[in-house]
Amino acid sequence: MAEKDSVIIYSGGLDSTTLLYEERERVALAVTFDYGSNHAAREIACARKHCARLGIEHLVIDLAFMKQYFASSLLSGAEAIPEGNYDDENMKSTVVPFRNGIMLSVACGLAESRGLTRVLIANHGGDHAIYPDCRPSFVAAMNAAMREGTYVNVTLAAPYTDISKADIVRRGAQMGIDYGETYSCYKGGERHCGCCGTCTERKEAFREAGVPDPTVYENA
Repeated sequence: MAEKDSVIIYSGGLDSTTLLYEERERVALAVTFDYGSNHAAREIACARKHCARLGIEHLVIDLAFMKQYFASSLLSGAEAIPEGNYDDENMKSTVVPFRNGIMLSVACGLAESRGLTRVLIANHGGDHAIYPDCRPSFVAAMNAAMREGTYVNVTLAAPYTDISKADIVRRGAQMGIDYGETYSCYKGGERHCGCCGTCTERKEAFREAGVPDPTVYENA
């Protein structure tokens, strides 16, 4: 059995759930950050379910200050979320400034506090144009900062940085993951809206991967 040396930033969404299952033999702790997004409650419920199933310790850490002080449509209610394609201009309003930097910093501190040496994050290639804190250069810079800033030289692993969401779906399908037990919609409703950028991207990923989409959408 692999050594449990890792903390994973785990939202309960499609990408991080796939990474959780891929790395489950090494994950000692999964941490979900509640920063006040529209879809936080539904993602957290999914995260709890999968961690319980795999027997992985799960923490939910409150970052409410981000909703209070940061500007993003993701923190401003469902009506503020743009609909349409997952592209640069349409989705820029959903950027939560330096979100990954903040979450990675906390996860790095948790790792060192527990004697763990690795932090996992599930950003992917489709995020690069929109989210600066998902790009390869950011991952490299954070990895260097985490190594330099810890006694145990914590490293950052972001294995999906250069692959697509469809690639991730294919990996998860091979492992038998039930993606109906994940949540992505930025509007945060009981069902995925089917219209926002993340729902559109989710639909496209399943189509491109050639995998049946189990998601229930309000608008097909």
